Amino acid sequence: MKADKQIPITGDQLLAMLAALANPHRLRIIAALTSSGRNYVSQLAREIGISRPLLHLHLQKLEEAGLVKSQLELSRDGKALNYFEAADFAVDLTPAAIAEAAQSLSIKPEK
Repeated sequence: MKADKQIPITGDQLLAMLAALANPHRLRIIAALTSSGRNYVSQLAREIGISRPLLHLHLQKLEEAGLVKSQLELSRDGKALNYFEAADFAVDLTPAAIAEAAQSLSIKPEK
């Protein structure tokens, strides 16, 4: 997303993004996908040094937050490979942006 055409983010989207990024494995996943481009799960797991099941859990959280995207493809030998890449995102994290996002939260504070 270009800064001049940034779409306002909702409070729920902001919470999902911040929650997804509040984990060192997930930060490493975003960094790896940014530096090396798209990659399939097995290779990405080896590159980061975590198990595939654990990587799947982290990728799911990142994808739900809109920070990564995936595409299932068939290899030459017929194996299904799920490729992931970092999504193009930008968040302007300022007090004013947080105040605006907070107005659209679906979770209401307890009284």
